Amino acid sequence: MPRLGKYVAPVDEPTIARRIRDLRKQRGLTQVELAEKLGIDQTLLSTYERGTVRIHGAMVAALAKALRTTTDEVLALKETKGNGFVTDRRFRRRLEQIEKLPRRKKDALLTTIDAFLKQP
Repeated sequence: MPRLGKYVAPVDEPTIARRIRDLRKQRGLTQVELAEKLGIDQTLLSTYERGTVRIHGAMVAALAKALRTTTDEVLALKETKGNGFVTDRRFRRRLEQIEKLPRRKKDALLTTIDAFLKQP
């Protein structure tokens, strides 16, 4: 009978836990806000971020979707791209509202913003 070798995982739970916490903070989310997006209790998310509970594969996928990233980044298999995300909650909430606007209103708003930014 063949002997099974020791499997060495590419990352450990504490590394994944840190990555989840770092990604959440980069996105400007609290544990409560992310837990609501995931449909779980904040205390469960806290255990994931502390690395005390192993994360189910479906939850990894849900985290990636909620954090707008890839599962490789959640699992710390790939470096995070720290750019492109607003950390100020006031701006983030407004951007979320802007994303829901019809295209015509978005274009009008962007024209106004561009004009404002061009002023000395």
